[in-house]
Amino acid sequence: MSRFDITLAGEANLDLLLHGLPEDLPTDRELLADGMALALGGSAAITAHNLAALGSSVGFVTIDSGDLFARFCMDELSTAGVDLSRSVRSPHSMGNGGGTGVSVLIEHRRSRRTLTYPGATHHLHFEDLDLDYLASARHFHLSSYFLLENLRKDVPRLFDHLKKSGLTLSLDPNDDPQNEWGDDFLEVLRYVDVLMPNEREACAIARESDPKAALHKLAARIPLIVVKQGARGATAIQNGRCLHVEPPDVSPVDAVGAGDSFNAGFLHAFVSGLEVEACMRLGNLAGAFSTTAAGGTQALRNRDAFTRFAATLR
Repeated sequence: MSRFDITLAGEANLDLLLHGLPEDLPTDRELLADGMALALGGSAAITAHNLAALGSSVGFVTIDSGDLFARFCMDELSTAGVDLSRSVRSPHSMGNGGGTGVSVLIEHRRSRRTLTYPGATHHLHFEDLDLDYLASARHFHLSSYFLLENLRKDVPRLFDHLKKSGLTLSLDPNDDPQNEWGDDFLEVLRYVDVLMPNEREACAIARESDPKAALHKLAARIPLIVVKQGARGATAIQNGRCLHVEPPDVSPVDAVGAGDSFNAGFLHAFVSGLEVEACMRLGNLAGAFSTTAAGGTQALRNRDAFTRFAATLR
């Protein structure tokens, strides 16, 4: 028997969301937002939180910097039911880049600016990981590949160990801040069972300008690719079979963490043995519902509300 349904390793950061700022941001001016929220951030942390909120048993290895922001993040994860028993206390101080990471998300009407201080995210090493702990699950998920500066070179080694331990693996690459999308990432894909990029990321990985061409190119390398398309839902290819699932209509507050919430819904169903189309439907439900509150986790903290939301769409 596996101890967990899903284990993860990666970043737990703080998100500061600002609403109502102008599209043009002039310098040397004090610009006033008309809305603000503080929330748990980091793709891995949001996915872990929302998996637990949906009822999956989740183990998560992250860095606890011991600062005020870390206490907030760890409390949010623990309250959701995420096991943090193998998380690592950072030996680094705030002064040399070891504090908890922070993203400032400036929400415009049709776009978003994201300003990130990665902090301790860059200090997670392969040697920090309890491999037996991560292998004590049915599935392992990795997010933010390009932010994991000191773990990235060892991801093939990590994935090889977990595959040999019998786990299935999923990967959400998230953005590459350097916009290089190097060949080392393509090497990692040979271990991956489920790749979960958005359309822009899929095009960058495949070096294609057309999302459809990128999807089919990547599908030739991976058993299952699921491309998130925002308000247009998601498209997947599994063993040559293409599926598209539309999302439900909602009145969004913001889309922060919607892709990570999709991941949580999809993987919660995936480890339960459901067919890909059913996994996509739950992913769309979780992603859409997450947009009804500020940040990536606030909406899914209320599991009863999510259950009622899902029931209205059946």
